Amino acid sequence: MFNNLYKKCLNLAAHKSSKYYLAFISFIESSFFPIPPDVMVIPMVISKKDDFFKIFLISTIFSVLGGILGYFIGAFFFDLGMQVMTFYNYEEKLINLKSNLINTEGFYAWLGILFLAGFTPLPYKVFTIASGLIGFNILIFILISLISRGLRFFIVSYLSYKFGNLFTQFMEKHGSKWFTIIGILIVLIGVIIYLVSKFYV
Repeated sequence: MFNNLYKKCLNLAAHKSSKYYLAFISFIESSFFPIPPDVMVIPMVISKKDDFFKIFLISTIFSVLGGILGYFIGAFFFDLGMQVMTFYNYEEKLINLKSNLINTEGFYAWLGILFLAGFTPLPYKVFTIASGLIGFNILIFILISLISRGLRFFIVSYLSYKFGNLFTQFMEKHGSKWFTIIGILIVLIGVIIYLVSKFYV
């Protein structure tokens, strides 16, 4: 099933209305669809290099809008949200999560997790729904989503623009690993800045 969806998304990237399809895929991927927009972003940028910034904006904006939909699914449609969580085998990880957010450390931990979900190959949709389920602050949710999704899609778009098919080959072999490493480093830098500022205040 996933292979068929992957191939269909690749075909949509070559369609004359590819930008509209990219917006749609970016939107639904943030709440339930399993194929990430990167599958379309990379070939679209390579074939339309002058549009790389526009492609980045489309994927970012509609991904965040889809994330907001995922948030509301979690907040107002509990059964549906739990079905998605179960599908991705994340339902048990919600246990005691809400109580952990009461303390400051739990709140900042969720910020880091949410950033990693938006930036790395972690299933972002699971964490958009989980944020709604646990009643996480929606404004902070949107801000973190904009930063993480924007950073991810800008890197993918820019490197596709700069290196073309070489970047495609790199992503196929090492993409998940390096995005995870970079994401963790960014979170660690954020933690260090937080600890240093807390120490001097």
